[in-house]
Amino acid sequence: MTDTAVTPAFDDLGLPQDIVDELAKNGVTSPFPIQAATIPDALDGLDVLGCGRTGSGKTLAFGLPVLVRASRRRAESSRPQALILVPTRELAHQARDALRGYSRVLGVRVGDVVGGSSYTRQINELRRGVDVLVATPGRLSDLIEQGVCDLGDVEVSVLDEADQMCDMGFMPQVSELLDQVRPGGQTLLFSATLDGDVDKLVRKYMKEPRTHSVDPPVSQVSTMEHHLLKVLPRDKNKIVSQIAARDGRTLLFVRSKYRADTISEQLVQLGVPCASLHGGKTQSVRTRTLAKFKEGRVHALVATDVAARGIHVDGVDMVVNVDLPTGHKEYLHRGGRTARAGSSGAVISLVQPNQRRTARRLLNEAGIQAKQHLVNPGDELLTEVTGAKEPSGEPWIEPPEPARPRRGRGGPRRGGYRGGGRGGYRGGGRGDKRGGHRGGRGEPGSRGERRDDRREGGHRDDRADRGFRSERRGGDRRDRRGGTRADGRGGHHGERRGRYDSASQH
Repeated sequence: MTDTAVTPAFDDLGLPQDIVDELAKNGVTSPFPIQAATIPDALDGLDVLGCGRTGSGKTLAFGLPVLVRASRRRAESSRPQALILVPTRELAHQARDALRGYSRVLGVRVGDVVGGSSYTRQINELRRGVDVLVATPGRLSDLIEQGVCDLGDVEVSVLDEADQMCDMGFMPQVSELLDQVRPGGQTLLFSATLDGDVDKLVRKYMKEPRTHSVDPPVSQVSTMEHHLLKVLPRDKNKIVSQIAARDGRTLLFVRSKYRADTISEQLVQLGVPCASLHGGKTQSVRTRTLAKFKEGRVHALVATDVAARGIHVDGVDMVVNVDLPTGHKEYLHRGGRTARAGSSGAVISLVQPNQRRTARRLLNEAGIQAKQHLVNPGDELLTEVTGAKEPSGEPWIEPPEPARPRRGRGGPRRGGYRGGGRGGYRGGGRGDKRGGHRGGRGEPGSRGERRDDRREGGHRDDRADRGFRSERRGGDRRDRRGGTRADGRGGHHGERRGRYDSASQH
């Protein structure tokens, strides 16, 4: 069914008054259509199937009822009572952060389990007790195999962006995880499309679900414009640089991580504050890059399709398909980064003469009516449609980030002597080992995340960037040899120097 009724207020949806007050405090007074349609059924314990484009407010639509249900009792150690599965690390962090403010009101503990983060932190968090667990399939499967997480108490399961999880090959893992939850529990599934493997999940794990489709996947968003720019191959790079130099947040999509890095570097040299985002980068780098884009320190972001649904940034007013997507689903996913939550935006696709037939097929399958233009670099029409302007030509130099207080060996901690002595050792040695060594090893160890990176060929590069074991082995041997020969006092002193230097490298 498609819900088009007048949207009620949050007070009328059956939510606790404390949650309604917290929503009002955050400036959220009127629910989005998907929230108004699904929250009452979810609170009643019914299975819910929600169909809506990305950015339609699905996180609170499933998150608030899950928090209400989880507030009834406290979870035991390593046994969460609610599970939210998402396809990417970025989406997991965004869902966790979106729910934590409301979880505090109800006294519910929300945790996350994702690849690229420390195993130790996640294991300790699970052992302390997590009521609502937000997870990616790969890392959660790993922790279950290690015996540190049990889904036997999970009463409500949520699949967010279910179509993307299936497209990324997570269907076997998702099925394996859902088979482990408590029988007879509630299942909430939210997706932009409901075909293929998603339909199989619905038939297998949902009981007479209440279906709410507030935004059919192939419908146009009234606040989103679509433009097809016909360009010549020799002019394409010039046009990309002029569009990227426009005022406002611009998101440019390309087909590979190599293209993302190359175009980003070229734009930086032309004076455009720009960065790249793809699966070949470590989680910490991806998080920092997204933060810079959100804060406006970077105006243009060049990304790949694997990162498409992980980008949840308000105020992106233009998406540019530098390279055409491979299918209409990818086109819709990319376009979903703009015109979010009622704001306006535009999707621009650059098409060369030999790509025009492919572009028309993509738009027809997506149900999109796009305006077509023949443009050249510097055209008034190009400026009118995209706001393009000539970049400065002076290489952009990223300003330094605000200085952070140093801990460990780098300087004293609070407490005087403890910072320089034992505190320093813990900060540089054991502390880094916990956060860096195990966490670094954890990312490639997670089968789901490994598959994610492999789609762009990023897995080996990602592993090579860490280089933890090789650095440690090389550092120890060189320092031991150097220490023994220089001091002439045998291996003991050299070994100590090797350990000290090795720790500093880590």
